[in-house]
Amino acid sequence: MIKRGKAALCAVAGAVTLTMAVAPQASAIIGGHDATSPYPFMASVQKDGHHYCGASLIKRDWLVTAGHCTVGVEPQQLTVRIGDPDRRKGAEAKVTKIVAHPDFSYEPFRDDVAVMKLDHPVDAQPVKLADSAPTGTETRILGWGMTCEDGNECPDPPIRLQELDTEIVPGDRCSENFNKDNELCTDSPVENAQACVLDSGGPQIKGRPGRWELVGATSRDGDADPKCATGPGIYTDLTAHRDWIERTTADGK
Repeated sequence: MIKRGKAALCAVAGAVTLTMAVAPQASAIIGGHDATSPYPFMASVQKDGHHYCGASLIKRDWLVTAGHCTVGVEPQQLTVRIGDPDRRKGAEAKVTKIVAHPDFSYEPFRDDVAVMKLDHPVDAQPVKLADSAPTGTETRILGWGMTCEDGNECPDPPIRLQELDTEIVPGDRCSENFNKDNELCTDSPVENAQACVLDSGGPQIKGRPGRWELVGATSRDGDADPKCATGPGIYTDLTAHRDWIERTTADGK
């Protein structure tokens, strides 16, 4: 997820920049905790050996992530780790192809979704795309981002995957640039808890262990407050982009 201002601009600049230079402005799943369930579809997209964005394995050789995670990067710069709560472990693959949604826009944000083709099928279980995600749906978000608002207090993103229980709330809770047709306004029942910069592209899921379904991808802050943990977040509604995702990742593409 990206924030406004300097951190928003740096969110697409590269993993080293994200990990080091942006640290004072960056934060991520704040108020969450270590993962309590296996998430075999969870992927760490890495650039130059550093965690860069989250993603979800939807086929054994395809990931879905946020469109803004693909800005300014080439496939050969990226590797992924999939299926382990430790972002240094799991199945490893290279990215051979990146396809952002044809209507993706960074400013203003629009259709913030992309898919990545892997160089080989990995030995990990993909997650099923949900059919819908109406207001009131209980969800969970996952990520390896920073765990505090002040990067001086947590300069390095966690090694262990973090999770936070959330809920899809009415769209009028999010800022005026929220698109109710293909985005999810999401908040947490935990006070001052939300995702942010290094969680971009990571999954928003519903269901229960062993039967998770993918509903969203972490996109950006959902209100005017520059702090990530206050207010809702905006997530790309992957159920609304289902047709495009399935066409783009069809066999032979």
